[in-house]
Amino acid sequence: MEQQKHLNNKGYILVSHTFISSDDIRHNFSIAMSEMYQKEVPLYGDLIDLVSEVNTDVLNKQPDIRQPLVHTGELDRLGMERHGAIRLGTAAELSMMRRLFAVMGMYPVGYYDLAPAGVPVHSTAFRALETSSLNKSPFRAFTSLLRLDLIDDEALRQEAIAALDKRKIFTDDVISLIERFEEQGGLMAADAKQFVKEALETFRWHDKTSVSKALYQQLLSQHGLIADVVGFKGPHINHLTPRTLDIDAVQAGMRAKGIPPKAIIEGPPRRRCPILLRQTSFRALEEAVNFKNPKGGYETGHHTARFGEIEQRGVALTPKGRALYDQLLSQARRQLGATPNADNALEYYQILESAFAAFPDDYQMLHDEGLAYFYYQAVDSDTNNAQTLDSIDVENIDVENVNDPLSKQVVTDLLEQGAIRLEPIVYEDFLPVSAAGIFQSNLHDDSTNDNENDENSGKQSNDKGHTNKDAFEKALGAQVYDELALYQTLQAESLKACLHRLMQLTE
Repeated sequence: MEQQKHLNNKGYILVSHTFISSDDIRHNFSIAMSEMYQKEVPLYGDLIDLVSEVNTDVLNKQPDIRQPLVHTGELDRLGMERHGAIRLGTAAELSMMRRLFAVMGMYPVGYYDLAPAGVPVHSTAFRALETSSLNKSPFRAFTSLLRLDLIDDEALRQEAIAALDKRKIFTDDVISLIERFEEQGGLMAADAKQFVKEALETFRWHDKTSVSKALYQQLLSQHGLIADVVGFKGPHINHLTPRTLDIDAVQAGMRAKGIPPKAIIEGPPRRRCPILLRQTSFRALEEAVNFKNPKGGYETGHHTARFGEIEQRGVALTPKGRALYDQLLSQARRQLGATPNADNALEYYQILESAFAAFPDDYQMLHDEGLAYFYYQAVDSDTNNAQTLDSIDVENIDVENVNDPLSKQVVTDLLEQGAIRLEPIVYEDFLPVSAAGIFQSNLHDDSTNDNENDENSGKQSNDKGHTNKDAFEKALGAQVYDELALYQTLQAESLKACLHRLMQLTE
């Protein structure tokens, strides 16, 4: 641990200790979480190996995929790329979880109401905000809060509330360390190490339930996710997700290795230029549990919820791009006329590919039509000379709005001259319908919801979205960040840096 000495205004020597960065704490926690989950769900370790094999093969054979990852700094993070998912039961749990993740430099981004797709939760994603922090540790946590108001049976709802009120999901030590972080503005090495150890306890699996088997069955009859949240002592991590560069190869690889995949890859179809997020998983495990007996002791049973997920991430879309995505996804689902499943998977993929033929599959077109977000990077070559810049009106460019006519022309000229290049800004967030599809398939809940195939099913919220978002943020104790605004800022900042670099090259 480093110490720094300096004089205050009275001449006294003060000693300050160097805090461990939140990025490093997050990185260490992510490693510890992965090791714990591999022990709890050994099949997840097999999944990690498969994804690593596929990624290595893609990088060796497809330099056009490798090079952008080098340019954006994503290549080094690929092997540690993962997100987790947890489900909380109360506002107090969500508020404290926000404070816990803040120690790791993770903040709530986006609001997702999954109720329209038949899942009684609303959610946010805790993650780092800056590209440099994400490249150091891209760990994210998709965090859901149970919508107890969606339990129809009033008596059952009250029993669920009572069960959740009795549990304590955070250790006393982790709460003390969170408070210390907030008071000091950071944690020193020993405290940071202890924080990781204590925080991990919140996410650990417990095979003894906090409710009776009878109550569990009642909750299960309402929805499998309700039983998963209310029935246990804590919000066990229900999946971890590595990032692949070819999710179709991983899907086929799971079958070849005897790992049972879900029937449908969620999200957009396979494309040359991937957009947003595609996800699949292996089916949830049936695990032995011990239900609390009201008369004392425990009785045996089983529970199904934890699984392994894989994701392939593409370029982040602008509001215009998201609107087109939502339109085409809804069009495909309406045409299918049913929830995508094992019986209609081939038909669904064909319909989806046909619908998305209307979505440009070329990065330059995605940029020119204002459908996606990109980094602008200066090209260090002899073509970047003063004459090139003198002929282009770079002084009047609006970096905040590259789609206004003047700015768009300037960027177009720089791209055509080869002075700058485009690199896709990777989508760091989630899709509500995809999340709902993953949850439903792994809770063995094959029920459908009439709203699942309507136009709202692909969007971030429904008609009551603002009301639900307000309630969520009240429970959270903070507002969620607008993910589209974050991508817009990244794009604007990259253009500023790019223009500054070009000026340096011509001096």
